[in-house]
Amino acid sequence: MSTPSHSTPANESKAKSVFRVVSGNFLEMYDFMVYGYYASAIAKTYFPSGNEFASLMLALSVFGAGFLMRPIGAIVLGAYIDHHGRRKGLILTLGLMAVGTLLVAVIPGYATIGVLAPIIVLLGRLLQGFSAGVELGGVSVYLSEIATKGNKGFYCSWQSGSQQVAVVFAALIGVTMSRILPPEQMTSWGWRVPFIIGCLIVPFLFIIRRSLQETEEFLARKHRPKMGEIMKSMLSNWGVVLAGMGMVIMTTVSFYMITAYTPTFGKEVLKLSSIDALVVTVFVGLSNLVWLPLSGAISDRVGRRPVLLFFTILTVLTSYPAVQWLVADPSFLRLLGVELWLSFLYGSYNGAMVVALTEVMPVEVRTTGFSLAYSLATTIGGFTPAISTYLIHATGNKAAPGAWMGLAAVCGLIATLVLYRSTEARNQHKTA
Repeated sequence: MSTPSHSTPANESKAKSVFRVVSGNFLEMYDFMVYGYYASAIAKTYFPSGNEFASLMLALSVFGAGFLMRPIGAIVLGAYIDHHGRRKGLILTLGLMAVGTLLVAVIPGYATIGVLAPIIVLLGRLLQGFSAGVELGGVSVYLSEIATKGNKGFYCSWQSGSQQVAVVFAALIGVTMSRILPPEQMTSWGWRVPFIIGCLIVPFLFIIRRSLQETEEFLARKHRPKMGEIMKSMLSNWGVVLAGMGMVIMTTVSFYMITAYTPTFGKEVLKLSSIDALVVTVFVGLSNLVWLPLSGAISDRVGRRPVLLFFTILTVLTSYPAVQWLVADPSFLRLLGVELWLSFLYGSYNGAMVVALTEVMPVEVRTTGFSLAYSLATTIGGFTPAISTYLIHATGNKAAPGAWMGLAAVCGLIATLVLYRSTEARNQHKTA
């Protein structure tokens, strides 16, 4: 008989299973958000230079560098999960994530230890990226495998839903810290407090995730593919992985633009107060939390493709005009209105996209395939804060991030059309 930690989710409520699996996903996104929110302070601490733009670009590039490790993590850790089980792999990713967070939280600044400071921060970000490479895939696959019939979209949406809780939590901490400490103290040491809070949460998340139960679907599987078989399957399904990557580009670009980049955009580009930008980010997280499960549930009823196509087209048509309207006369209310609109586009698209990606991947390598497609996309989307900053600097157009989001939506639109056409052809071939 299995022990309680290895028994199937049928023995406990679905809500508890969802909570336990998304807990680590919360930490992963919390760490990424905190880095994005305090990019300006991190730039001054670890990447000082005589040029403020150069320092900020270095800090944002290190933020993006973590995403370069995601494809490696997707393959290595994804293969581990597909072979050894969802539970063991998700506990491992949480441990790796915690170490990366600790490194960024406690390393002294450049003024104290010199060039070692940015190198160690980079290593911390790379470790976070390596573990995050499979976290989203592992969580999404787990949720899809425990979902009740006809509700996969709703269940899978809580993978992204937990990220929004992290966005709100991190932003609220930022608002509180900004009200307690003056700007100079926030820049010198206050920005470390949210990272330390993340470290203090880790032990509780370990307790929660250790009680995670393996899915019935995985336990029922007779064959557990090894690394060689998984790599062979990935090569034979490379078209599905690339198409999935195109779909996720839309998600990652829009998500990091409306969350991680908003505080920097509001403060550095629009010249609004840090508190205003963080308050907007709180509302964005809450808005995402509404639209994600709603869209997932709608896609359960009307299908994934109609939802994906409608919202990619709507994003192509409206993202740049919306940001252009904002920068023409920046204000708190305009920033709030535009970010909530972009949140509606992101949440409605992503609510259907996550479950769609779990459905098109071959079942025996579902975690690896999903994670690889997602991770390849984040090597592009994760650089959104840096790309947006560069585009504004190079073109002089403060609305350039809106064009970048529109281009990502074009990728999502093309990928959706290609993926579903090839999936239909493959299904017809199987039934012939």
